[in-house]
Formats: sequence, structure tokens, C-alpha cells
Amino acid sequence: MSKLMKFFFLIPALFISAAGYSQPEQKFIRKGNHEYNDKKFGEAEVNYRKALEKKSTSRKAEYNLSNSLYKQEKYEAAATKYQGLTQQEKDRNEISRYYYNLGNSLLKANKLNESIEGYKNALRNNPSDEDAKHNLQVALRLKNRQQQQQQDNKDQQDNKSNQDQQDQQNQQQQQSQQQQAQQQKGQISKEDAERLLQALENDEKEVLQKVKEKQSQVKRVPVEKDW
Repeated sequence: MSKLMKFFFLIPALFISAAGYSQPEQKFIRKGNHEYNDKKFGEAEVNYRKALEKKSTSRKAEYNLSNSLYKQEKYEAAATKYQGLTQQEKDRNEISRYYYNLGNSLLKANKLNESIEGYKNALRNNPSDEDAKHNLQVALRLKNRQQQQQQDNKDQQDNKSNQDQQDQQNQQQQQSQQQQAQQQKGQISKEDAERLLQALENDEKEVLQKVKEKQSQVKRVPVEKDW
């Protein structure tokens, strides 16, 4: 990923005429560039913002501010700046550079779809940009890997859900079988019930017969009158 960032500083001494030194924003841009090169990115950001306060349309200050934000890992803020620069520029090579850095910022912010679009726009404006081609392939591989991981996670969740459902069904079936077994223990078959009823009837007849026999054996004692 060493190719992620194209640092392109617009240094006033190289890219503006001598008359440009009198412009109020230039001293802040120069100071910001010096601090940036010393890796004092936060201080560089402050000076680039001061330059923009002096001249809000300065693309030099805006672009260098974007780079300082990127180096501070303020990727979404940097992306916003790069996106704005693409709307201000007419030169297609410059637009390609802005889109390239926009793609890098979005990639760092883990916004893969937006990053891919950034690299594609860079190539639309400069099809020969090898760095944009390389980083586009990196972003596409990361997206495929992310999608595969999401699918794997979904499959695992679905499998767990199906297993939980199967376990619940097995548990319900086991409980139902246990309840049926308990109910069967408290019940007798129709044949057993008929045999039991017949036995009770036979016992009752036998008892009645014995009572009758006992009664026939009882002696009658005459009762004498008391005159």
C-alpha cells in the first residue's frame, strides 16, 4: 500500500510568478509547506486554513490542506476537501490526481465502494495512471474479501439458527413422548378394563351367595309371650 498517496505540493516559488509573493495567502502557504516537510502536520493545517481565510479560492492552500488532513488520519475530512477540488478544476490530469487522493482517503476510511468510484474517476480522467490502476485492484480485492467474510458470517448465523431450531424441535418431541408415556402409565387397555369389571361382578355375586347361605343357616328362636 506504499503507493496510496500522491503528495503534490504546489510550492509558490516554483509555480507562481514573482508578483504572486505579494498575495496575502502566500506567506501562510509557504509556512505551511515548511511545517509539513518537518512533519508538523497539525501546524501546517493551521497555516493552510489561514491562507484560505485570506483567499478562499486558493486551490494551492485547499490541496495542501487536504494533504495535511490525510497525514493526520482525518480521512473523511480530507476526502471532503478532495471532492470539492474535483469540482473546481478543469485540467483533467489535476482532476485525476484529486480523485486518486479522494480514493485513497475513502479507502483509509474503510468506505470501499466510494473508494472504488474515486479510483475509477481518476482513470476516466487519466487512463494511463498506473497508481490508480494498482489501488483500484487493491480496493476491489478488499471488497471481495469483505463480502466473503460477510457471507461466511451469515452462513454461520443461519447454521446456528437452524441448529437451535432443530434442538428446540427435538426437545419438544422428547417432552411430548415423555408426557404420552406418563399418561399411558395411568391408563389401562379396554380389555383389561373389561376383565377387571367382570372380576368385580364375579366377586359381588360370590359375596351375595355367601350372604344368602348364611341367612339360611340362622335358627329362628321363638319368642315367648310375657303374660
